[in-house]
Amino acid sequence: MKYTAQEVLQYVQEEDVKFIRLAFCDVFGTQKNIAIQPAELRRAFTWGIPVDASAIAGFYDGVKSDLFLKPDPSTLCGLPWRPETGKVVRMFCSVTYPDGSPFEADTRALLARAVEEAEKVGLTFDIGPEMEFYIFQTDEDGRSTMIPCDEAGYLDIAPEDKGENLRREICLTLEQMGIQPEASYHEVGPGQNEIDFRYSDPVSAADNAVTFKAVVQTIAGRSGFAADFSPKPLKDQPGSGFHINFSIGDRRDKALLDRALAGILDRIADMTLFLNNCEDSYKRLGGTKAPGYISWSVENRSQLIRIPATPQGHFRAELRSADPLANPYLAFALLIYACLYGIQGELDLCGPADIDLHTAPEEVLAKFEKLPASLDEAKAKAAASEFIRICIPEPILNAYLNR
Repeated sequence: MKYTAQEVLQYVQEEDVKFIRLAFCDVFGTQKNIAIQPAELRRAFTWGIPVDASAIAGFYDGVKSDLFLKPDPSTLCGLPWRPETGKVVRMFCSVTYPDGSPFEADTRALLARAVEEAEKVGLTFDIGPEMEFYIFQTDEDGRSTMIPCDEAGYLDIAPEDKGENLRREICLTLEQMGIQPEASYHEVGPGQNEIDFRYSDPVSAADNAVTFKAVVQTIAGRSGFAADFSPKPLKDQPGSGFHINFSIGDRRDKALLDRALAGILDRIADMTLFLNNCEDSYKRLGGTKAPGYISWSVENRSQLIRIPATPQGHFRAELRSADPLANPYLAFALLIYACLYGIQGELDLCGPADIDLHTAPEEVLAKFEKLPASLDEAKAKAAASEFIRICIPEPILNAYLNR
């Protein structure tokens, strides 16, 4: 259910809500929040609640440090792990200057603008994220030991799979928060898991991705484990990916999707810094089931983009290079802009790479352009890209280049 501001005020009063968490993300996608009490809620909707920008990654310009959070009432959600008496709820927020004007480094607002630009030319997007993560044992102080919770493999079951009950609790918690899981299972690596949830509009999908990480980390911690979303936590084991499934319009226009994919393939090197933003990201790319080359194919999981098998003649695509440390608002915004670039430019899609790029000989691989192989290379590509400078506000770009 999507609430209005007045309905939120009524809900908080009737449901014994004592704390309202105003949530947002820094430019790198790390969730932040400030908790207010019900008496401050009307002020929050009208004027916003102030925060110190100088303490938030990518928010401070060296001069102005006051920013305001204005909650989006449609995102009201209870936190099921908090007490029933004196409930805690959460809303995602817009970040503004004191005069109410939008803050340039608000990545949620950036995604909303990308959606609006697509809608102006008659295009809508649905996005379904898939995020892998590891579960590690903890020491007596609750810190991660980097020892996997089990030695199970792909789709294994209990007793080998020690994450079964944890995934069950995560799925039930997500359902209580209005996020519908579709599948949950043990992944290839020891202690590696995945939970997929349903498609939604891009902003809701990004909100859900941020919420998902918070739920996994909270439930894991309450169960005596540590959840790890880094791209390559274990040197000799598979990395964790953030696979972005998307469709355009009514999903039946293959020519439209082909042009969109052509746009992504043309701009993916420029975008990689924002999809893979740490050194360990590049230890994953090119490894087990993680793409290292700019290519596409049908159903082939060694490719950057694959077209999954779908019923009823629908067409969708899966971008496989991003990892779970990516800011989903930025990732989805760039995906939309790259699709628009390909569609409006009427770009032609190259032929599919119907081979296993992980086992192909060097003379075959030499025909394909590589993704950036290091963080420095990705930074250089982004810094030199006119596409990125058009799509990404300067404060966000500088934060990534100077990190």
